[in-house]
Amino acid sequence: MGNHVDSEKFSYHFTGLGGIGMSAIAQVLKGQGHIISGSDRNFDKNIASDVFSKLAAQGILLHLQDGSGIDENTDYVIISSAIEEDNQDIIKARVLNKTILKRAILLAEMFNPKYGIAIGGTNGKTTVSSMVGYILDYAGLSPTIVVGGCIKNFVHESSLGNAKAGTSNIISIEADESDGSIIFYTPRVSVITNISKDHKTIEDISKMFVVLSQNTRDTLILNADCPYLKKIDFNHKNLLSYGVNNPAAISARNIVHQTFQSSFTVDACSFQINLPGIYNVSNALAAIAVARSLGISDDMTSAALRQFTGVQRRMDIIGEVRGIKIIDDYAHNPEKIMAAITAVKLCCNRAIAVFQPHGYGPTNFMKEELVSAFIGVLSPRDMLIMPEIFYAGGTAQRNISSADIITRVNEGGKNALFIEKRDDIIPAIKNYVRPGDCILVMGARDNTLTEFSKNILRALQSTN
Repeated sequence: MGNHVDSEKFSYHFTGLGGIGMSAIAQVLKGQGHIISGSDRNFDKNIASDVFSKLAAQGILLHLQDGSGIDENTDYVIISSAIEEDNQDIIKARVLNKTILKRAILLAEMFNPKYGIAIGGTNGKTTVSSMVGYILDYAGLSPTIVVGGCIKNFVHESSLGNAKAGTSNIISIEADESDGSIIFYTPRVSVITNISKDHKTIEDISKMFVVLSQNTRDTLILNADCPYLKKIDFNHKNLLSYGVNNPAAISARNIVHQTFQSSFTVDACSFQINLPGIYNVSNALAAIAVARSLGISDDMTSAALRQFTGVQRRMDIIGEVRGIKIIDDYAHNPEKIMAAITAVKLCCNRAIAVFQPHGYGPTNFMKEELVSAFIGVLSPRDMLIMPEIFYAGGTAQRNISSADIITRVNEGGKNALFIEKRDDIIPAIKNYVRPGDCILVMGARDNTLTEFSKNILRALQSTN
């Protein structure tokens, strides 16, 4: 295996190039001068064409996912954990005896030799890692950035905004626990935002974060407000805590919530972020902690956070018409859903939540927690609408329906509708919505949810 961080250039083919994590690494390696190609089922189906046009604009070669993108000159074939053995690219790579690497292994090889900053946690890691990347870049440190969302400040006609190839020895990444790959990283600085049930049990997730803490060489940053993190004896030589509700080394005071904006103070410094909700104040505190660990002044960090415009699909305001806001958000597990709905209710009369679960297995795994979350966070005047579960690919036992969750939420005394086909939701919203409402579209792993949100906006704009 070659060294993926030296001056030698390689040819990489990414199978599943359009994925947020795959495309980020591909863009960084392209920026470092390597030859990059890729394939994706969505490219074959002409879905999310803007993603692929931006990758092509960077000189990344796009192929059908039929093995044609792999030849004798290909050095490495990169796959995500979602790629199955019968994929034509995998078959071709094995015929040609090419080295096949998991995405996380490649990222670890890029990350571990450098001054690495890893942001982990069940919730908030995309926003925190995006804030951190932007702060480091704003401070002139020229970091390499790999995150699981598109940083709006970095999005332009040929950039997705989820990656940046820097010139320094600093690399900041979003470290994913969902596939277990977080244990591969040996950061200098790491953040654990929180632990909650998501893709895995709390016990399994906790074990992975203990390994991350043991692999962290300098500073371990923890959220003092997370009850599950409190139960773990991390026993690290250099712990730094942050929190809103509990005593911590870095705490927010004088918190003021405004319409899609929050302000607060840390010690003697004032901060303002262009994001709503107490959870985003907490995310900002984590980013401030990382900046301090690298010697960046609070004044510099404050200036950067004021300029930080957010992450696509994280409290992303699609538009407003007649006093009705349409917001697109990635929330997909119970804790994220509760945080997102709570945040939008700070600035609207009623929340109309449209939630599309992803994958039959994950939905069944979190069914009880999802029901409890919706019953707990929705007021009698709010509304929940759910289409059928999004099929995320692979083998799946379809032993649960969105209708099952809706029935339980209705039994809990809340307004909830099951509308099987997503397009049929828009007429229902048009009949129900009124000025002062906020329509919150939530769901993961489906790039078309943003376009669906825009279609809601267009439908409301066309209403007399």
